[in-house]
Amino acid sequence: MTGHRINVTLSTASVFPRRAHFAFELAARLGYDGVEVMVWSESVTQDPVKLLNLSQHYNVPITSIHAPSLVVSQSVWGVRPAHKLEKAVHLAEQVGAGTVVVHPPFAWQSKYADTFADHVAALSGATGITIAVENMYPWRSKRKDHIAYLPHWDLLTQHYPAVTVDLSHAGAAGQNSLDLVRQLGDTVRHIHMADSSGSSKDEHLVPGVGVQPCREVIEHLVQQHWHGDIAVEIGTRKADNAAHRVAMVREALEFTRAAIAGAPTPVPVVSLEEHANERPTDAW
Repeated sequence: MTGHRINVTLSTASVFPRRAHFAFELAARLGYDGVEVMVWSESVTQDPVKLLNLSQHYNVPITSIHAPSLVVSQSVWGVRPAHKLEKAVHLAEQVGAGTVVVHPPFAWQSKYADTFADHVAALSGATGITIAVENMYPWRSKRKDHIAYLPHWDLLTQHYPAVTVDLSHAGAAGQNSLDLVRQLGDTVRHIHMADSSGSSKDEHLVPGVGVQPCREVIEHLVQQHWHGDIAVEIGTRKADNAAHRVAMVREALEFTRAAIAGAPTPVPVVSLEEHANERPTDAW
């Protein structure tokens, strides 16, 4: 760990379709402060013993757990969303992570949505784990927007005590992430660092290549003496090769660290055009 009060960590989703093992290896090689584990169908991401072995082997702590609340992870740990969140919190306790990131319930989980906020508060209070609810975005068709999350995709309409702000999601929702962070204030406990071209798609671009105020968000957090993790969560599925994937993950780290330190932004190596064929199938 570095001496910074803001740690820069790497989401295992950032190396997909490579496995979690590679995320730990890359985090250690590039000097990330920790790893956020995205829990999904890969068995290692669900296994505290295997995760701790990776953490110890690479000397990289597991700082946060992303609950399996994505469309692609609906069957992980069963189909009951309350149970899945409880399992994620228990996993965090087992591996020493202080934060669990969770999406709000899907529109078809209306019964759970009625008790979601209370469940989050009770779990966090009982365990001491920060459960940070993530901002989402409407699902768009040619004719209209669809509210896919309950009570709402927009954190500004709710009153969660702890939230995760994902800059790519803000872009997909047509929001300015700096405005969002300012309005959410002290409830912001976790950041997913990525960029957006302004498209309604959830793009997870390397920070600095799109139009979201990524650097300004970080500078604002520094000015506010914010304590927390900035987890890099970028899409590298279309990387040409291993070297390209590593370059993207390195550039995201260098951009974020430079903004924290108040240093000049590094000249981008990865361009917006290189992301042109990214077609994420689900929010990360």
